[in-house]
Amino acid sequence: MEKLYVIKIGGDIVNNEQKLTAFIKDFAAVKGLKLLVHGGGNQATKMAIQLGIKQQMVDGRRITDAETLKIVTMVFAGLINKNIVAQLQAHGCNALGLCGADGNAIQSHKRAANLGGIDYGFVGDVDAVNTGLLQSLLALQITIVLAPITHNANGLLLNTNADTIAQEIAKALSSIYNVELIYSFEKAGVLLDVNNDDSVVATLTPTFYQELKEQQIIFAGMIPKLDNAFAAINSGVSKVIIGKAEQLQELINGNSGTAIVN
Repeated sequence: MEKLYVIKIGGDIVNNEQKLTAFIKDFAAVKGLKLLVHGGGNQATKMAIQLGIKQQMVDGRRITDAETLKIVTMVFAGLINKNIVAQLQAHGCNALGLCGADGNAIQSHKRAANLGGIDYGFVGDVDAVNTGLLQSLLALQITIVLAPITHNANGLLLNTNADTIAQEIAKALSSIYNVELIYSFEKAGVLLDVNNDDSVVATLTPTFYQELKEQQIIFAGMIPKLDNAFAAINSGVSKVIIGKAEQLQELINGNSGTAIVN
């Protein structure tokens, strides 16, 4: 099967113009089929504050009320997405920016309140990925850039976790391509000491992951990312790597970051 890289960029990289520009240059240079999923939470938060719209976070997750949904749609599917696409074009990488509603790319449903009674608002959990659409675009040598906004097939847009979108896309396309999923952000990988990039765990197994969680060595923000990584590797994705965005080619070559294994 042909290889496909599904690469997620997030964290402080998206919020730092210089680092994002450098990453986009490296991403454009990656040979073969590739698809980029991006986040961008801090920029949405800044705009919301400027507009006087109060933001609520619970355990690192955004409560997306009706006004916040408008902002994240504008920022994620508009400003950030099109900026990335334009920069990729400048590097000779023909890219197309989409959100989940475009071409019916990703359908989701509105998340129900959890057992603790927390209602996350207009937040979506993925139901289906339109693999036919994505495959058709990839066959045209178009690089897809996906913003983390999905829809419920009834006209409702939903804010959806970008790590989860990357995992769901990688899983859905793994029956068609040899998919490698790369989560790239500001850290060197899974760290035993969050303040020391030299403490990176080269290989993470489910057992070791559980031990690190019990010892509270892995900080809360990494747990959803790692849960997504293990879900992907257990569902047909050939390789999952987590690591530093500035070392993208090294991550692809397996010379950097944390490899997720089952």
